[in-house]
Amino acid sequence: FADNGVGLSFASDGSYPKDEGSSQEVRQSLFVGESQNRGTNGGQNKYWGIGGTDRKMRTLPRNRTFPIRGFQIYDGPVRLTQSTFRGFIPTPERYTSAVGFNLKNTWQLTPRNNLSQLSFHSNVALRAFFGRPGQWFEENDLDGDKNSIFHDVDGSVTGYRDAYVGRADNYLIQHPDCLKIPEWNGAICSGSYSQVYIQTWGAPSLSLSINRDEYPNAPLVLRGINSQGASSQQYQPILMMSKSYSLHWNGPAPREVVLSLINFDKEDWVLVGLCYPSDTTFQIMSDIYDRQKNTFDDITDYGPVSSLAQLEAKPTERKYFFDQTVGLLWFYLRARHGRDGHSYCSTKGCERVKVTATTSSKQICNCIAKAYPKYTKTPSAVVPMPVQNPQPCTNCGAKEVVFSSEPWMSYLHTQVKSLSRKEEEKGDNASFITVNKVTMQFSQPGFFLVSVDACSGKVIKKASFMKVDTKMKQYLKTGIPKRSIVLLATRGQPEGLVDVAPHLVSFGLAKAADVHNKESLAMWGFQGASSPPTWISLQAGQEDDVLGLQERYLPLSLETYGCLPPSTKKRKDLELLKKATEQQ
Repeated sequence: FADNGVGLSFASDGSYPKDEGSSQEVRQSLFVGESQNRGTNGGQNKYWGIGGTDRKMRTLPRNRTFPIRGFQIYDGPVRLTQSTFRGFIPTPERYTSAVGFNLKNTWQLTPRNNLSQLSFHSNVALRAFFGRPGQWFEENDLDGDKNSIFHDVDGSVTGYRDAYVGRADNYLIQHPDCLKIPEWNGAICSGSYSQVYIQTWGAPSLSLSINRDEYPNAPLVLRGINSQGASSQQYQPILMMSKSYSLHWNGPAPREVVLSLINFDKEDWVLVGLCYPSDTTFQIMSDIYDRQKNTFDDITDYGPVSSLAQLEAKPTERKYFFDQTVGLLWFYLRARHGRDGHSYCSTKGCERVKVTATTSSKQICNCIAKAYPKYTKTPSAVVPMPVQNPQPCTNCGAKEVVFSSEPWMSYLHTQVKSLSRKEEEKGDNASFITVNKVTMQFSQPGFFLVSVDACSGKVIKKASFMKVDTKMKQYLKTGIPKRSIVLLATRGQPEGLVDVAPHLVSFGLAKAADVHNKESLAMWGFQGASSPPTWISLQAGQEDDVLGLQERYLPLSLETYGCLPPSTKKRKDLELLKKATEQQ
């Protein structure tokens, strides 16, 4: 996926996806933010500007400020594994990240979205980015924006195995040992995380403020979305398990609240306190909702206890405590059944708790001022932060395999790095030719040529010349074997550079290139074909328009090169083997 505004993004279906238990996975993929295919200005192109990787003019997927993302996390569960990222460099006008999130996301993200075995090239400046207020992100404060999170399974993104990465300002998912990454606008944390799907009736368009008792001054405020008319609202926060939270409204409390346990594993729990007027009476019950059959099972009423301490002493029982002086109705949300695979509900169905409230009061139900410091707790980590990986992952990323419609066809991976005099003056000292990961460096000014057998892919000859002289001309004319792929690089600004082009025509170039005033060259040529291959190329750089690292994959073993077709070669090999056997 190369040169896109967003490389790839998956979506699922609504609040309760119909394809429960399914998931989406990407593996063995390469994401390139900006390649060396810069395009041209004009035609159908609407956007033209400076790129981030080489600071040269290029086509852009949107305008100059559009935030580029390689893999965009949305909905879920999605998994990205065994993949590689290259060329994600921001500009002064644009954020650019390997991993990002859907812009202006109004709805849920699951903490089951996970990344593993990823490789990031050195030209990836931001591995992940959670957005900031500004153009395209607007206020970056919609419910999905605030709940952005992913699981780094093996630490290949963060360096911390089994870590979770979320928004830096979301304290529902943090603890004191989390590591803030300001450039990402994120925090690396440890823990167990799930969602609570909250549906309300009888109070339209309410905002929900959720306070973790350990961070009472850092609430997460959710707008919710309207689903079934003006009287209904729904929210889906991500919560750290084994913690307590209080929930508050910016208006009168809803008449009915249903809390569904999403992605809870068996025995996962949170303690929640909902704000109500002191004169409220309640009917509280739990059930298991089978969405396929539209039936309700295991319907059980909750009974009252006289204190929070008494409630906390019976965490597995269906009990509640209403603190009338504060206005908080406390009860546990606990999963009593396990899940299968990627199902977001249990094997028995969706475990829920339903609260029906009766009150004559119309007061705004925000109990924060009374709840804290009474219920404030000391922040702590339930799951300790992992130790940082001592070494970067060596087996991560996509395999460098080029697939072909012809099963016998293989490819030659080539890199040519020429070096102009101006680049040398700026401190760049790298000039080389690489063939299938074998790098051949050259340190002297001049021309460097590598010949590769076009059938086997083996390097068969290397030569260097300080200038275009009689010796070099003769080598270009007679010194390179037929059926050779010819790679050429330059260093400095060698003498005779402008005279070399006519001598390269024999390698398949259509005509002698104009290299007047050029400072560096890179060539992919072929010796010995009546019909030159289409991949033949001569690149030239001058002044600030430097060549940089040039990379090509070239097909091997083609009949047009003079190579034997696989069937013929196999038959001849069998004939030779038979003859040798008979001689023995």
